[in-house]
Amino acid sequence: RVLPDHPVSSETGAIFIHELERELFQEAFLTGHEDDGATPITFQAHLRNHPDLPRWLRYIQRDPRQPGYLYGCPTAAEVGTHAIEVLAYNRHTYETVAQRLIITVIPAPDGEPPYQGEFLVGNRNVEELLPEAAQEMFLQATAGVWEQDDLHVINITSALDRGGRVPLPIEGRKEGVYVKVGSSGAFSPCLASAASPQSRFRCSLGQQPLASCYDTFTPHFSIRWCNLTLVRPTSPPTPCNDPRLAWGSGVLEEGGDFQPPTEVPPRDLLPGYLVTLLVPLAVAALLCLLLGHLMCCRREGVQKRDLETSDIQLVHHTTIHGDTEELRHMASSRDVPRPLSTLPMFNVRTGQRINPMPGPSDGARVPLL
Repeated sequence: RVLPDHPVSSETGAIFIHELERELFQEAFLTGHEDDGATPITFQAHLRNHPDLPRWLRYIQRDPRQPGYLYGCPTAAEVGTHAIEVLAYNRHTYETVAQRLIITVIPAPDGEPPYQGEFLVGNRNVEELLPEAAQEMFLQATAGVWEQDDLHVINITSALDRGGRVPLPIEGRKEGVYVKVGSSGAFSPCLASAASPQSRFRCSLGQQPLASCYDTFTPHFSIRWCNLTLVRPTSPPTPCNDPRLAWGSGVLEEGGDFQPPTEVPPRDLLPGYLVTLLVPLAVAALLCLLLGHLMCCRREGVQKRDLETSDIQLVHHTTIHGDTEELRHMASSRDVPRPLSTLPMFNVRTGQRINPMPGPSDGARVPLL
């Protein structure tokens, strides 16, 4: 089933947030469920005729039983109309409902705010700061340290999208959220001292930065002051997503030809091939020659050993060897009974005692144990 198009608008230099309400899509499903409130629904969103979302737009849904959010900060390069295809998927009945979201990005009448401050909230996830009530609470806390009344949220970004680490699965651990706030008024002395070189030096030592005012963010928001970033009017305007990069559309214009990079000049690989092949072969050949010399050329041999041995030692060795062979031959030809000490006295399996010698049990040849 397809829902009607939903048009929305957004201004450059301001946060755009659209909540994908589960109730709206639940009513559009053809078959109901006994507990509609617990029906798991997952969303998929992408730019029309493209596999992914635009660079300035992000999507988050932590759990199938929670709403999804499309959020981002459009810049002047994104002015125009963007058609976003949203597909809702019922995990129980396998039904799908589609809706097209038409986002119209218009330039801000006053342009981007000249003063921008970015705060890192360490005890929140990104979906916890996307609702309007959470943003209002954050702006009220920011007004206490900024001392301005025209504050508004410019962008909200998860710390994971900025290179942060995934938190451990422990209760109370959050991924962290970067919140960028703008104003036309200058920074307060409190914020200026928190971002001063002295505070940066204290942060490098693992200490808290200097603060000349009361932290109005506590206890709801845990601000990591060492990650505070302030942008003044003297700095050039920067994009919302990354202050160092200006992303293009990423789409090749119609009729344009893709120009591959310049070909790398051919390299002569023969010297490297010879070094890789010949050096191990030369080392193996030297080792073979050394081993052959030790095993063949340095062997004494029986003849050489006999020439270097005196005649008396050779006679003694021959005599001992001959006598030993004679004794062995004589021992093998003798037919004598086995010693009594080697005969078994009882069956090891049944335990029955056995007389090792025939005759009377009190004979003199019965071994004494």
